[in-house]
Amino acid sequence: MAENRASEYGEGVPCWVDAQLPDVEAGRRFYGELFGWTFEEAYGGSVWARKDGEPVAALAHKTDGRMPTVWTVYFATPDVMRLTGRIQAAGGQVVMAPIPLGELGTAALAADPEGAVFGLWQAARHPGFGVRHKAGTFGWAELYARDTEAANTFYGGLFTDALFGPDAVPDFGRAPVSDAFPVEMPPHFLVHFRVDDLAAVLGAVHRLGGRVQVPLFETSYGEVVVVTDNQGASFALLQR
Repeated sequence: MAENRASEYGEGVPCWVDAQLPDVEAGRRFYGELFGWTFEEAYGGSVWARKDGEPVAALAHKTDGRMPTVWTVYFATPDVMRLTGRIQAAGGQVVMAPIPLGELGTAALAADPEGAVFGLWQAARHPGFGVRHKAGTFGWAELYARDTEAANTFYGGLFTDALFGPDAVPDFGRAPVSDAFPVEMPPHFLVHFRVDDLAAVLGAVHRLGGRVQVPLFETSYGEVVVVTDNQGASFALLQR
């Protein structure tokens, strides 16, 4: 992947997603059939998913059974150490301190003041998505929060240009948890993948052993269905 694509991802732009799964091989079968992804071995035993030859996501083995089976969105940053300091100063927490991943870049995990976990990515040789906003690739990240005004303040302070700058075209929204989930659901990020035929992809989800978590609902950014894969990882299907 061309390194100059790093310029596409300014600070605060969603640039990568990964899934922590108990069974990566099962994940390859599920997502390979669902989205037409192909796979290659990657850093640390994980696999990269490709769509039309371009990297779109990673699947990794969950090393601790107590960890959630989950999709995580990563926000780009030119300086992950500085950004983790700003997160802590704003009332968030560092869940995983910055760690270099070979020559690819440096990753970290953080949580906002309500506990929603998100990733940070300082690119080196791997800028992030090779393609996005097309069928079978990343389309949106939604934060389901208890207090959306507080979320706007927190993330707006961290990612001002990406969210509110004059040239911003955000891939990241905030909504109350109760808009789509039971009120007891903890705050969390939901990764959305674009689809062209929602009914057909939903049929494939069922056929592959997944299930619908939240039926079809309308949003300002398209029609959404929240599903889980056959290992319990939640994600959304987005048709625009």
